[in-house]
Amino acid sequence: MSSEKSEAVGPDYDRVLRANAEQIFGERDAAARRRALDQFWVPDGTLYEDGRIVAGLDAISETVGALLDSLPPGTQFSPLGPAVGHHGLALLRWRALDGNGQPAPVSGTDVAVFQDGKIKQLYVLIDPAQ
Repeated sequence: MSSEKSEAVGPDYDRVLRANAEQIFGERDAAARRRALDQFWVPDGTLYEDGRIVAGLDAISETVGALLDSLPPGTQFSPLGPAVGHHGLALLRWRALDGNGQPAPVSGTDVAVFQDGKIKQLYVLIDPAQ
């Protein structure tokens, strides 16, 4: 494997996926969440969850809002290390934290396909319960 960097530097996968976890999946204010979606997703983005496909930023915002409404106040999604990626594909491992900052019983991995430095597709993979 070459240690030389490609002349075409890809997007900052870590910055975008952390922002997605914190400013979108962690944002209870619908208007702020929608602004973050515009910043970090392409307009025709698609969210893939187990058993469901959500297309378009308005629908994604509504889906995230419903998820947050179903969780205890203060629940956040915290990255477990930096995102890694190349050639337009990246992943970020995460876990949920309750309102007191303690680990909640859910964790998973976001796998994202990028287009023009933004998320085009996001696959949310939830770890099996232990």
